[in-house]
Amino acid sequence: MTFFGVVASGSLPVLADDAVCLRLPAVSDYAAWVHERSESRAFLKPWEPTWSTEDLTRSAFKRRVRRVQREAADQSGFAFLIFRGDDGVLLGGITLSNIRRGVAQSCCLGYWMGVHYAGHGYMRRAVELVLEFAFGELRLHRVEAACIPGNDRSLGLLEKAGFVREGYARRYLLIDGRWQDHVLLSRMVDDDSSA
Repeated sequence: MTFFGVVASGSLPVLADDAVCLRLPAVSDYAAWVHERSESRAFLKPWEPTWSTEDLTRSAFKRRVRRVQREAADQSGFAFLIFRGDDGVLLGGITLSNIRRGVAQSCCLGYWMGVHYAGHGYMRRAVELVLEFAFGELRLHRVEAACIPGNDRSLGLLEKAGFVREGYARRYLLIDGRWQDHVLLSRMVDDDSSA
């Protein structure tokens, strides 16, 4: 069962089902977030931009929280943290970024999962929730994703969620200190999710 709610401050979304809860970060999440990011550093390094030591400080996290809340308020992006539904343990994060309105009605999907929680189905549930939110609440037409060709786990997840490969972008993003090629995928509002 999917639940869409709002937090006390007004219109900031909380997305949940029986397995996971997605909400925007709060400053009080810093300890759990920095622990999970530090524990998972080697696991995530091949798939992400390079993080500096400064990026993991409390002051940087506070700035991140303010930016995320501002972007959510103006609906230009939603950077959710993913928590396990039964005990509230932080699992990872999922983002709808670069929300474009007008004739595009689209956004980009990105995500990360902690090393100890990958492969347990949590990200699949989070992707399903965020797609319901993107197509239902935000009324977007298209969600795009990009994935490094060798990241078979991520490509499989996206394809199981109904994403279709559309192309290949050479040296598309600066990941792990190098410009890397990416497979480009998308899911439309009217695509069958059981692809």
